[in-house]
Amino acid sequence: MDIDTTISQQYTADAVALLSRLIATPSISREEGAAADLLEDAMQAWHLCQMRSSNNIWAVAEGYDSQRPTLLLNAHLDTVRPVASWTRDPFTPSLENGRLYGLGSNDCGGGLVALLQVFRLLSRTPQCYNLIFLASAEEEVSGANGLSSVLAKLPAIHLAIVGEPTGMEPAVAEKGLMVIDMTSHGRSGHAARGEGENAIYKMLDDLLWLRDYRFDRVSDLLGPTLMNVTVVHSGTQHNVIPDTCEAIIDIRTNEYYTNEEVFDIIRAHVKSEVKARSFRLRSSGIALDHPVVARCLEMGMVPFGSPTLSDQALMPFPSLKLGPGESSRSHSADEYIGVDEIADAITKYLQLLDGLKF
Repeated sequence: MDIDTTISQQYTADAVALLSRLIATPSISREEGAAADLLEDAMQAWHLCQMRSSNNIWAVAEGYDSQRPTLLLNAHLDTVRPVASWTRDPFTPSLENGRLYGLGSNDCGGGLVALLQVFRLLSRTPQCYNLIFLASAEEEVSGANGLSSVLAKLPAIHLAIVGEPTGMEPAVAEKGLMVIDMTSHGRSGHAARGEGENAIYKMLDDLLWLRDYRFDRVSDLLGPTLMNVTVVHSGTQHNVIPDTCEAIIDIRTNEYYTNEEVFDIIRAHVKSEVKARSFRLRSSGIALDHPVVARCLEMGMVPFGSPTLSDQALMPFPSLKLGPGESSRSHSADEYIGVDEIADAITKYLQLLDGLKF
């Protein structure tokens, strides 16, 4: 699809204007209602036939044909809470030297508004696939009312592009996430007499094993499966032997381990009680010989594996992350996206997807 400079500039301007309004409309996870209303209004103004479930907004391009494969363009609407070190108001969009500052601008407002413009443009010309745009909620908390609640309402999806910030390089694999709560039990007593059974000491060997264990299946794209103890709680006061010790383990799985398998390995090696909060956030990705990856390579893009989690983990179909901005800016103070990054993303998405066969 060839679009002239004037049209390209107009769609970029539309994207930046919408993103500015979204920044000014707080959309913390599970509190996205006002932002979803705003996006719904914008899509109506562009004559897109949108649908809504909770705070998830989507549209299916005209001419849907169940005999064709379906491409999903997805990005999330919600943001994390702003950190305390912001030097500007995170909810006041500020355009300075070609950078649009504001909470959610990079993660992942830039991808959201760029993909929406691409949906508008691709919907104008016949494609070999059906096209769906979805702005999902609760991504930052992997919430039950986010993407997973909507998939059953959509037609069968055969490929997804997830607009997370990747510098417009394709993340063809993504690590999974599992959080485990570990608890050891002792018996309280007076510290001066050394009575009781210290729950901290009972957990020490387990903590050392978790620190030192290495998973032997290492991915070329994602590296090793990693686990880190990130929180430990125990005790009530200095003179009482603690009767419980609680720890939280953050685990990032590569494609060679299921979350269930990792859980079983841990359970077999530790004496403390362990409980997984969920097994559903699995490592995900796409085959390197998939047509969309092949076209990425033709365009000079460099595939990589992403250590950070996204809604891609909930997609039971081929998917890749590809979006404007940089992951290093996400969840940080004074977050921004470049206007040129949005413009570049629109151009590259169109080059990648127009006429794609898969």
